[in-house]
Amino acid sequence: MKILVLKCNTGEGHNSVAAAIQESARENGDVCDITDALSFLSERASEFICSWHVRLYRYAPKFYGSGYRLAEAHPSAFDPSSPVYKFLASGTGKLRAYIHAGGYDCVVCPHVIPSLMLTVMLSERPEPELVTCNIATDYTCSPMTGESGLDRYFVPDGSVVPEFVSAGVPENRIVVIDGIPVRREFYKKTEKKAARRALGIPEDGAHLLMMFGSMGCGPMQRLTELLDAAMPAGACATVVCGTNQELKHRLGRQYAGSGRIRVMGYAENVSGLMDSADLFLTKPGGISTSEAAVKGLPMALMDTVSACEEYNMRLFCARGGAVTADTPEELAYICRRLLEDPGKLKKMSKALMRRDNAADQVCRALREARREQEGTGT
Repeated sequence: MKILVLKCNTGEGHNSVAAAIQESARENGDVCDITDALSFLSERASEFICSWHVRLYRYAPKFYGSGYRLAEAHPSAFDPSSPVYKFLASGTGKLRAYIHAGGYDCVVCPHVIPSLMLTVMLSERPEPELVTCNIATDYTCSPMTGESGLDRYFVPDGSVVPEFVSAGVPENRIVVIDGIPVRREFYKKTEKKAARRALGIPEDGAHLLMMFGSMGCGPMQRLTELLDAAMPAGACATVVCGTNQELKHRLGRQYAGSGRIRVMGYAENVSGLMDSADLFLTKPGGISTSEAAVKGLPMALMDTVSACEEYNMRLFCARGGAVTADTPEELAYICRRLLEDPGKLKKMSKALMRRDNAADQVCRALREARREQEGTGT
């Protein structure tokens, strides 16, 4: 089987899902390639969309959230006469040629934009031998997902199935998997003290990991200041600023030489950092919460952009694996209380445990769909 993953560079999370699918496919002897769906429109369009997504997410989260709510309220905005439809249609010729040239059997879309682009391509001329699918990267049905028309829709929890059906996705095309696909390294567990030794973190005392996505958005500076004052004696925090270099330099100067606050930029070893931590303070992004869930790492969640992340926060708080608060001050206080209560943290960890590798489940379902097609001669 030969798989193409159409990623969309609007945040590192979608890239992580693409990488997880590629790892699983290759582990089972399949070929899996990843490419940027927006590049079929143009490289300039890809760069423009991605750069503005980062700016809005980091500097204007309320505007981003309002745009999401507007899209939720107007799902029918995607039709052949709409500007969005025409814009995506401009890249379908190149996309079809790429799929044919690569000899792909399956196309996987971990974002609604490539899902819609693929739908437009198939409406122009069907590809009956091609298996197509969408993977939800949040614990909700993203706006306009119901406007797409693919063969499979992988959703991370059974509780969200009614949302997809209400949006217009046929229930017989929905496949429930065990969370959102994350890379295989997150299913490996390093003993906490060993993880701390490898990272230069004190082996004793509580350790809080704070990371607000790859973009370093949200009130991270204010939370760092509050945590520095509020954490229990002997505790420390690692603050991962991601690609937000301005924040990294500012916090780095402020906490240079501090024994309680460690400031990092973009982190490659997120799995190891999670293994070293007792509590994860983060925004409720679909990928970061799923990675923590696989690790069984309790979460304190700050709703920074609302939109799809609000649904993620609701689910993990309802399940008992996460807590939240309305203000940074309240959340810092809750973090202190949790770090002083190992028993509570243990209960939260048990509420998060995952069973199966979601990426493996996707690849198994794709192989099954491919066999079904071959068996019916379509």
